[in-house]
Amino acid sequence: MNIICHQKELSQAIGVVQKAVSSKTTMPILKGILVETAHNRLKLTGNDLELGIETIIDSQVIRDGSVVIDSRLFGEIVRKLPDSYIEIDCDEKNNVVIKCEHSEFKIMGYSQTEYPQLPDVDDNFNYEINAHCLKNMIRQTVFAISQDETKPLLMGELIEIDGADISIVALDGYRLAIKKAGIENNIGNINVIVPGKTLSEINRIVSGEEKNIKMAFTQKHALFSIENTRIITRLLEGEFINYKQIIPKESRIKVTVNTKNLQNSIERASLLAREGKNNLIKFSITDGLMIITSNSEVGNVYEELPINLEGGNIEIAFNSRYMLEALKVMECDSIVMNFDTNLSPCTINPQEDTGYTYMILPVRISAGN
Repeated sequence: MNIICHQKELSQAIGVVQKAVSSKTTMPILKGILVETAHNRLKLTGNDLELGIETIIDSQVIRDGSVVIDSRLFGEIVRKLPDSYIEIDCDEKNNVVIKCEHSEFKIMGYSQTEYPQLPDVDDNFNYEINAHCLKNMIRQTVFAISQDETKPLLMGELIEIDGADISIVALDGYRLAIKKAGIENNIGNINVIVPGKTLSEINRIVSGEEKNIKMAFTQKHALFSIENTRIITRLLEGEFINYKQIIPKESRIKVTVNTKNLQNSIERASLLAREGKNNLIKFSITDGLMIITSNSEVGNVYEELPINLEGGNIEIAFNSRYMLEALKVMECDSIVMNFDTNLSPCTINPQEDTGYTYMILPVRISAGN
């Protein structure tokens, strides 16, 4: 193989596919990036057997071929080369020479024959969604997936497509995040569970400048196509929790409050809440006021916020981190918080966005709090 391409484009492409390269694998070949010519262009692939990413860049192909190069070393070399054109030459014994201006590296590569192929997913794409929209859907939900490896299904997100509507759902047993949007659906409805890791990487890869993302699914895999990049992931197998059953249908108390003011107050209150065992902050809601308090061994804090209250008064406590993670992704001036009892879930919606719902379970208040 002998190709010439630009340093910046190659460095960006390596950065993309490295997201699917595992440093912990017991298979040395998977620590590498597959570099190969494809239709007079250069294709790079990373694969950890759960997630595979391939991306294609423009290049001058002098001689077709392929080689697997250690991901970490390849990335560091290319990143430190000048902003100029790079020549990569590989012989039949997988000896790789990388040249750029006055720099030359000679490194050992591996044969492509040992590198596992990505799963075959038919790219007759059935679904298409605005790239910025999908990025936002992931950002507003993925933080709520479980980190508990004993609950693998909850480490993924449910993607639910029903006609022209798409929902992405994440929950971890303590909170639930749902984001809904519109989608171009050319085949029918589908429910799949995509690993949270995959969606996080898609969120990082998508710049927001792309127009649309195309999606296709098989029984075991999902394919996301973003311009010249393809992301193939193994789906999580099993039945996702029936989340619709656990969302309260009614509430007797409704609070409308400024989002940023609430976030700032909780952030200050959480400074002391972190000193406790469970990041606990208490809300005391009365006519026109929300009082936020937190007590710990090192002291206490009192915050007061004006609110618009419909319904009765309530005292309820939450994990401050769970509350803050949701507020930070809500792009709205005001939110509506719905309560029933101090032991019932609280649902939160942006005042102007009916497509986003966040539900959080309260913490039981003991006599000492």
